[in-house]
Amino acid sequence: GCFTKLASDDGESIGHCPFCQRLFMVLLLKGVPFTLTTVDVKRSLDVLKAFAPGSQLPVLLYDGEPKTDTIKIEEFLEETLRPPKYPSLVPRYKESFTAGNDVFHKFSAYIKNPLPAQDEALQSGLLKALWKLDTYLRTPLEYELTQDPRLTVSRRRFLDGDQLTLADCSLLPKLNIVVCEHYRQFGIPKDLRGIWQYLNNAQEVKEFKYTCPNNEEIVSPGAWAVHPSWHGGKAGGRGDQQGWRKLHEPAH
Repeated sequence: GCFTKLASDDGESIGHCPFCQRLFMVLLLKGVPFTLTTVDVKRSLDVLKAFAPGSQLPVLLYDGEPKTDTIKIEEFLEETLRPPKYPSLVPRYKESFTAGNDVFHKFSAYIKNPLPAQDEALQSGLLKALWKLDTYLRTPLEYELTQDPRLTVSRRRFLDGDQLTLADCSLLPKLNIVVCEHYRQFGIPKDLRGIWQYLNNAQEVKEFKYTCPNNEEIVSPGAWAVHPSWHGGKAGGRGDQQGWRKLHEPAH
C-alpha cells in the first residue's frame, strides 16, 4: 500500500505533495496493483506511527515492511519490479535526471524571499534555470540524431524520450507548481516552447493527469509545509543522481 497526503478541502482527494505524486506516478507506470491510502497530515499522522515512526509521507508498505525515503523507494521498486514483467523506468541518459534540477530550487528561493530588493535577481536566476531546461527539451538526444542526423529540434515527448521515466516523475510534479502562476504572479514565459510542449504532453498521459492535485490545493496556505527536505529546494537533486548511478550499476 502507498500512504499519501490527503487534500485539505474535501477530505477525499489526493493532496498537494510533489513527493507523493512522484511515487504515485511510478506505481502507475509500473502497472502493479496497489492500495492508495490518503492521510490527513493535520490529524492522522498517528496512523503511521504504528509501523513507520518518525516518517514523512509518502510511505510504501510492501509485504508489511515500510519504506519511507522517496529515492530509496524508487530504487527498491526498480530493483523489485523488473523487466520482463514490469517496465524499467530508468532514463537512458543521465542528463535527463539532472535536467531541471535547479528550477524548483530557484523557484522556492524566489517565492520565499522576504527582501523585495532581491526579487529581480532571484527571478532572473529562475528564468535562467527554466531556459536551461527548455534548451534540454528542445535539443535532440543521441538516439534522435541516429534516426535523423539533420534533426535540429527534438521531437521527443518527455525528458528522455517518448515514454515517462523516473526523471519525469521527479520533475513534473514540481514543474506543475511553478506553472500555477499563483506565487508572486510568476508565470513560465510562453516563448519557452519546449517546456510548454512538455507540460502539454504530460497532460495527455493518465499517470500524470490523474495524480495531479487541483490548483486550489497547490496554492493553499499549508502547501509549503509538507516535506522538511523540500524547504531547502534541493530535493530531487544530488540524491537522484546517486539513485541513477545505483540503478545503472551492473548486478553482481
